[in-house]
Amino acid sequence: MSKFFVKTNQIENNKINIIGEDVNHIKNVLRLNVNDKINICDNDNSKNYKCEIINISSNKIECEILEELQESSEGNVNLHIFQGLPKADKMELVIQKGTELGVSKFIPVNLKRCIVKISEKDESKKIDRWRKIAEVAAKQCGRDLIPIVTNVENINTLCEKIKEYDLAIVAYENEKENYIKNELKKIKNQKEQYKIAVIIGPEGGIDEEEIKKLKASGAKIVTLGKRILRTETVAMQVSSIIMYELENGGI
Repeated sequence: MSKFFVKTNQIENNKINIIGEDVNHIKNVLRLNVNDKINICDNDNSKNYKCEIINISSNKIECEILEELQESSEGNVNLHIFQGLPKADKMELVIQKGTELGVSKFIPVNLKRCIVKISEKDESKKIDRWRKIAEVAAKQCGRDLIPIVTNVENINTLCEKIKEYDLAIVAYENEKENYIKNELKKIKNQKEQYKIAVIIGPEGGIDEEEIKKLKASGAKIVTLGKRILRTETVAMQVSSIIMYELENGGI
């Protein structure tokens, strides 16, 4: 069943109004009609509803709530990816696959070795596109929230935020002894909810001075094994490992 996201202010008196681009998608792509059923998620509160379409107009789809659905696709891991700005469309892949794997926030970071430099003029367009990719991926995989994509940050703001997390992991190719599993073991089964940050460098990796800053701020530097991975692969691998080990008690 098709799933759509709305804000709380679109819900009133047991009715939900769908607006924006989803109207065209429902009418002209899915070709749904009055009496058809759809799932709608309140993105502000992660509440799911089974609904029936009761009216279709040029700019609005009006739906009636049939029941609130109790099942949730969200787990107990609030995972944030701090991604050093990669080249080309790699950030799009990180966001798409990370959304499928359960990441709840993506923070692009301008690090010393980033080849890509986004101007203030182009940043808003990039962020809007990345947010749309997160939304489409969230609909496709049945998430109960659309992951947040923030504006671009720098190493200093990143270091300031590390203390907010239960664990902040930095994947670093020059680390040889401390594996990610060692850090996850320290917190596994210690809490009901986890807030975890993963910091990933761009194609050229993270500069040594930046590593020192991150370590001094409380981040844990880890190795991912003997092979050096592409930056977009790191995001997928680490997200998978963390969700496997920690989500809803792990395996």
